Amino acid sequence: MVRKFFVGGNWKCNGTIEEVKRIVAFLNEAEVPPEDVVEVVVSPPFVFLPLVKSLLRSDFQVAAQNCWVRKGGAFTGEISAEMLVNLGIPWVILGHSERRLLLNESNEFVGDKVAYALSRGLKVIACVGETLEQRESGSTMAVVAAQTQSIADKVLNWDNIVLAYEPVWAIGTGKVATPAQAQEVHSELRKWLHDNAGVEVASSTRIIYGGSVNGTNCRELAKQLDIDGFLVGGASLKIFVIYLIKQPEPWKDQNNKQNANDKVILVMKIKKTNFSEKN
Repeated sequence: MVRKFFVGGNWKCNGTIEEVKRIVAFLNEAEVPPEDVVEVVVSPPFVFLPLVKSLLRSDFQVAAQNCWVRKGGAFTGEISAEMLVNLGIPWVILGHSERRLLLNESNEFVGDKVAYALSRGLKVIACVGETLEQRESGSTMAVVAAQTQSIADKVLNWDNIVLAYEPVWAIGTGKVATPAQAQEVHSELRKWLHDNAGVEVASSTRIIYGGSVNGTNCRELAKQLDIDGFLVGGASLKIFVIYLIKQPEPWKDQNNKQNANDKVILVMKIKKTNFSEKN
């Protein structure tokens, strides 16, 4: 099965109104393949969600960076899934390592959040990944399997889940897993899905990579069989233009039909801006 390539940009806790307007303007001018070739989702801070949604081109989508585990109420500072749906926000990132580590979100709590967001009609980018200590101890797969199991325990339908493997030791550090290291974990995750969620889930679920992805390393990463895209952190605060490196470009030449067995490979060109990047 050919899985549509996915590129997500997580802006984290960065930006001002003017900076956000500037980066959206650049994205709106970018030449990209059509929606049936690549799915692009940007994730600004909560306060900028309505602004970005109102300005962003229609073939790009918007994600929130988190949402609460149940219906709203007396939960000061939280944002409910219902609020995101009311705003017309289709995606949400859940289980990011910064929330797992800094805010002590457990595997079970993340699993509950994923299940509730899906039940409200949101699509979920669900993050998993190990720390450096866990990798060096040889427990990478045990860690990511346990994180994924907590989701599988609460979810039967994976149609609206993108699984993001983000090794914690590579997030915002400038370090990056080698293509072979990333492919190894992605392949093992797909085998885990096959054994625990079924053949269809394993073949159709997109597993994307995050961890200091940039315009230099994404080309080799994207060539790996089981890497279906990226969740870009710091580099997404610069302007990235997505384009196919395959020639000729099938979305421009209607007489050239892309082979269904070909993997679409995408890379990013980075254009510097004055966006105030903080990781």
